[in-house]
Amino acid sequence: MAKHSKWAKVKNYKGAADAKRAGVFTKHARAVAVAARHGADPSANFQLRMAMDAARADNVPNDNIERAIARGSGADAGEQMKEVLYEGFGPGGSALLIEAVTDNPNRTVQNLRHIMSKLGGNLSGSVQWQFERRGVLRLPASAGSGDEFQLALIDLGAADVEADDEGTTVFTAPGDLERVRAALVAKGWTPEAAETAWIPKEQIALSGTDAESFVKLWDELNGDDDVQKVATNATWE
Repeated sequence: MAKHSKWAKVKNYKGAADAKRAGVFTKHARAVAVAARHGADPSANFQLRMAMDAARADNVPNDNIERAIARGSGADAGEQMKEVLYEGFGPGGSALLIEAVTDNPNRTVQNLRHIMSKLGGNLSGSVQWQFERRGVLRLPASAGSGDEFQLALIDLGAADVEADDEGTTVFTAPGDLERVRAALVAKGWTPEAAETAWIPKEQIALSGTDAESFVKLWDELNGDDDVQKVATNATWE
């Protein structure tokens, strides 16, 4: 997939599954635990259902998922996870939003500051205004293509549609994500993934040493166990 695709910036840790399976399991378990704070029944908790679907897509064992639900819902006593959003800058003036789930925010911020300073970034400043929160659904290429297909998606509630060789990304308002997903499933277009994410309003292109430095920073941030997602306005080839 081309690096300029916004979807490539949303899919942040799934590609590391083979290289760091245990780390991916940890990330998913934390996401499930946080979602379970709003209720342990996935049929009544859409956030939990999304987290469980994402975990299963990465082959997280059911036992791990059930333990995470018990931990998050309070059925299993233990340290509570917190969701934290960090803002910063990377090489070439790129903006970064880092979503973390942690039981120790002090440890997390120290680790992120170390990574950022080591690789040409800076964990400070305000960049959230450069992004917007959106629902994101990914449809496989087999679901359909072309103008009529995209118009049908808009009729079902999509705010924006982005197609590439591997499929179609549907963007929604965050509050419409569950409704649009249900409408897609009813049509027989079951999404491969559904989540909320920070999407850049504008993108900047990096090249040369800035791009090389950014890729190293991107990989190391996503490799941190506490980091769930990283959003950026940077593109690179």
